[in-house]
Amino acid sequence: MVKTILITGASTGLGFGAARAFAKRGYRVIATVRTDEDAGRVEAESPSYINAVICDVTNQEHVAALPDYVRKITGDAILDGLINNAGIMSPPGPVEFQKIENVRAQFEVNVFGMMAVTTALLPLLGTADPGRANPGRIVNLSSIEGQLASPYISAYATSKYAIEGFSHSLRRELRVFGIKVIILAPGGVKTEMWRKYPLRVEPLVGTAYEDSFRKMAEVTEKMENDAATADEVGEYLARIFEAPRPKARYSYARAFMDGPWPALFPVLWYDEMLGLLLNLKRRR
Repeated sequence: MVKTILITGASTGLGFGAARAFAKRGYRVIATVRTDEDAGRVEAESPSYINAVICDVTNQEHVAALPDYVRKITGDAILDGLINNAGIMSPPGPVEFQKIENVRAQFEVNVFGMMAVTTALLPLLGTADPGRANPGRIVNLSSIEGQLASPYISAYATSKYAIEGFSHSLRRELRVFGIKVIILAPGGVKTEMWRKYPLRVEPLVGTAYEDSFRKMAEVTEKMENDAATADEVGEYLARIFEAPRPKARYSYARAFMDGPWPALFPVLWYDEMLGLLLNLKRRR
């Protein structure tokens, strides 16, 4: 029997890579996109397996319509997997200069949109049938920043911490249905997210933030060059989704500097190491 998986934010980047990875494995993929143009392009990758649907995860009507769309595509009320990938990043910079409307927009997509989609689709994943033989699985896309919280991306890091908290709580309460909830926390991935909002030093020239922000821009550029591709991470995502006994949380990073190792150190030790790397020191 063909398994059905729904992936949010599949127009580009990791979501697109994941859609291709699951389609190659013979899954029926329902890919949420933002425009008709994106829908045509995504479906063209694998016309027999990928079905695109317009869905803005912050739009209540779009989200409410997802269960009916799944039933229409599958012919039943069964969804085998949900990959919550849709996410955005506001322009990096010091908290002092962040616009609160940008922070709220980020949470609307990364956190509240993810929670809304999950809630809408839980019955199709197995809560409507506690005795279902093969309950569905959920993979929530976090980030290395969901544990590390680098400077100058506070809103993004905070949204990823929220995703992790939600995932751990949800995993524990869904044990009664056998629904697995898995966190995937990639390091750097070659996507449009960082290119869309490059770290611009110019607005900070002459401030106490200038030197460290400039250094972070250099480090970030190096990490971007060494980052994994969306297809690599998409393939890894498909593998952990199929794991017989999946772990609660996975990380994926190609470069050592972009890996989960700093989380092993005491927090203040990591602060010191990061301070040396980024020239974060008291200005006098």
